[in-house]
Amino acid sequence: MQLKKLASFLVVLAGLVTASVSAFAADPENTMIITLKDGDVTIALRPDLAPKHVAQIKKLVRQGAYDNVAFHRVIDGFMAQTGDVKFGNMKNGFNADAVGTGGSDLPDLPAEFSKTEHYERGVVGMARSQDPNSANSQFFIMFAPAPPLDGQYTIVGNVVSGMELVDKIKKGDEANNGTVTEPDRMIKVRIAADK
Repeated sequence: MQLKKLASFLVVLAGLVTASVSAFAADPENTMIITLKDGDVTIALRPDLAPKHVAQIKKLVRQGAYDNVAFHRVIDGFMAQTGDVKFGNMKNGFNADAVGTGGSDLPDLPAEFSKTEHYERGVVGMARSQDPNSANSQFFIMFAPAPPLDGQYTIVGNVVSGMELVDKIKKGDEANNGTVTEPDRMIKVRIAADK
């Protein structure tokens, strides 16, 4: 009899966990949609892990700052990096020599590193310099797991649909740290709640 009760409890618990993950992924206020040349990529932002970083990303999205920004550094089997709103806008001020060195007019952010989450395929993390408290606007999407990044870079979200489109982003020159010539871009970025 106890075994049946335990089994019932585990089924209910599994249902609750699944429902809460689905609810989190479906929260329009924390869902970012990136339109690429091949379609939309949907990212569930993680304010539970990085509230300051997510707030800054949403502010930049709502300003239109990410629209037309290049994927300037893309390393096959590792990650695709974008988000340099100062030098990466391919319709307004793109600078191939400086892209990847800029941020935004907003302040840099203190690190919000997670000890429980891991850099897996589809995880979205914040780029930074050697200073752990230097993330600003640039972020990257993982093509594959990268355990050395765990606890070293702030995780801000997870791709929930469209990862096959991320896989199609133009790759860079591995000999030149993934620098992309004539890069792909984020055509439009929006928060789902703003439709």
